[in-house]
Amino acid sequence: MSVSDPTAAQLRVGITIGLSSPSETLWNNGIKQNAIYLAETLKGCPNVASVVLVNTTPISLAEGVSWDVQRWPVRSFADCKDELDVLIELGGQIDAQATDYLKQQGTHLVSYCCGFEYVHAMEAMIFRRPSWGYNLFINQRYDAVWMVPQVDHISRHYFQTLRRQEARPVPFVWSPLVLDQRCRELDRPAEYAPRPGPRRLSVMEPNHDVVKFCLYPILIAEEAYRARPQDIGFLHVANALSLANESPEFVSLMNHLDLVRDHKAAFVGRFDTPRFLSEFTDVMISHQWENPLNYFYFDVTWLGYPLVHNASMCRDLGYYYPDNDVPAGARMLLQVLEQHDEQWEDYRRRQRTLITRHLPQNKSVIASYANLLAELRSKRPI
Repeated sequence: MSVSDPTAAQLRVGITIGLSSPSETLWNNGIKQNAIYLAETLKGCPNVASVVLVNTTPISLAEGVSWDVQRWPVRSFADCKDELDVLIELGGQIDAQATDYLKQQGTHLVSYCCGFEYVHAMEAMIFRRPSWGYNLFINQRYDAVWMVPQVDHISRHYFQTLRRQEARPVPFVWSPLVLDQRCRELDRPAEYAPRPGPRRLSVMEPNHDVVKFCLYPILIAEEAYRARPQDIGFLHVANALSLANESPEFVSLMNHLDLVRDHKAAFVGRFDTPRFLSEFTDVMISHQWENPLNYFYFDVTWLGYPLVHNASMCRDLGYYYPDNDVPAGARMLLQVLEQHDEQWEDYRRRQRTLITRHLPQNKSVIASYANLLAELRSKRPI
């Protein structure tokens, strides 16, 4: 099937999610946002007739969900299993029986990989983190394996060997839809605007694993504070309350920092990004290890906040420093303190222009997914 053929049959596409609660927020993690942004993209493809989010857990949908079901309809797998030409397994896994049923219907099955599964598997085994136990199911009947580009370098061969299928990078998509909705719910404006006085620094890494951890951003803030203490008012570190309460190693390290000794730092719990930005932040500092593209970077810069980061796949966003170079990160932070507010409105406009390459409306992104679907449907299901 060619996407340029107007007579080609349009596809009914499902994208899996795994609800743990009917009232689940889209800010629990990035997976459901990923499903929604992918759905927005596929709806623009000329060879797609419909897109539905498919819940693979027993959670009842009778009470509704926390997002617009007119725009992003949600159905159970049982209710829509006979009405799909393609099922993209993204946020919820189907089992061998469900896979066999879909194959009998001629449905194509895609594994859409947007997590650092190699890292998660490694940490589960080394650090005895419960993950799947003895009941791990690796589906080896996918018709295609698609992965977001930032996981290619570290996880491609993990995917390919276990799934027995070539893994291909696909365009990363993001949209301000969810961000804008949350911002409208806040009591104060969420977009960046200059304010008088010393700057409030923030770090908001998840701290779930080694991929995005708060230590290097804290050290960047510390180096800048030693150089210009009068320009830094406070440092908030989110998702770090358990570290401060339960990790003696973390507490011991932090007690060596001037920011902590001068009572200019707080280690707090979990917040959604827009609220944290609006209440606590003038500058965001970030660090990643094998995660060079992430929704968080787009959330922060779309709202106009200066982002000091080392994400190499979006180095033109925010204020980039390379690798693990703390002094370079501190120099970028000092540049922000000195110069950012002179051009803050131009900065926000520039960030939004750069991010358009990842939006669901981008014609190149739409064409890429349309071609991927056409290629998929040209092959018989495995």
